[in-house]
Amino acid sequence: SPGFNKEEYKELMLMSVRSVASDAYSAKFPEPKQFKMIYQSKPLALDNLWDLWVHSSKPIAAISLRGTTENSVSWLENFYAAMVPAKGVLPITENKKFEYNLAVDPKAGVHVGWLIATAYLSEEILPRLDSLYKTGIKDFYVVGHSQGGAIAYLLTAHLYSLRKSGAIASDITFKTYCSAAPKPGNLYFAYQYEFYTQKGWAYNVVSTADWVPEVPISIQTLNDFNNVNPFNNAEDIIKKQKFPQRLVLKRVFNKLNKPTKKAQKNYQKYLGKMASKLVKEAIPGYITPEYFNSNHYVRTGNIITLFADSNYYSKFPDNPDNIFCHHFHDVYLYLIEKY
Repeated sequence: SPGFNKEEYKELMLMSVRSVASDAYSAKFPEPKQFKMIYQSKPLALDNLWDLWVHSSKPIAAISLRGTTENSVSWLENFYAAMVPAKGVLPITENKKFEYNLAVDPKAGVHVGWLIATAYLSEEILPRLDSLYKTGIKDFYVVGHSQGGAIAYLLTAHLYSLRKSGAIASDITFKTYCSAAPKPGNLYFAYQYEFYTQKGWAYNVVSTADWVPEVPISIQTLNDFNNVNPFNNAEDIIKKQKFPQRLVLKRVFNKLNKPTKKAQKNYQKYLGKMASKLVKEAIPGYITPEYFNSNHYVRTGNIITLFADSNYYSKFPDNPDNIFCHHFHDVYLYLIEKY
């Protein structure tokens, strides 16, 4: 059913820890109470992995997406942070193309690294979803923590799009719990995702102490606004002003406009074109796509905020030697008890 459910989130987090590469880590947590894992994939693409769980007594299944691992290509996926259009065909290799429609607005863009992961994972997930549907399972959870949460955003949008187009059954229901997820795309992707899920069918649970939901770094340029905005005709309006006001206003406008454009180009250069060279080493035959000229990453969807108060910090103090001291499953499961 729609709406945030604390017990649902806890159960799904206990599934999520089973996707982590380290058995020693997952052994610290109890088993999920109501679900059993029936499938775990092999590592795909940039060290992505997913699990399939089914409820012990109800026709419900859960898709759990693994987050970042210690493998360098898993980190590469995060840093490959240029945007591509939220609708199109991603030419991964000569023989592999991913057709997707995550948002109808041509101004919508998403993170290319996580889109590659979505392409590989959905190729495996969709046939199993269809098989379960034929057995009577029509309700599915999607869960991912950290990088897994970022992919969960894009996978959820992909599933909604496929359902809308008739590629999957119209009576399938998806409910998504992203956890500690970073920002998946720009504002126009967020609008579409929020429109799809706004009646209580998707959440991102974040801790105020965690830096991961604050990334990727966002750069907003004047090109990131809606088509009708007060900046479109700014230069024409400035030209009509009297001298010396015209000179002063033009100088101020350029001071505000040019630095963000330059920053966006540098972002695309280093976290797009240069990062793609490393992706080609990890995915033989990888074809670099045309990038989308935006890096305006935004928080997306319904946010459940877990507030890290003084009691939390006394138990989990800042630790500069461990940048993930406020990020892993244990601290989120601790904070959710206070929610």
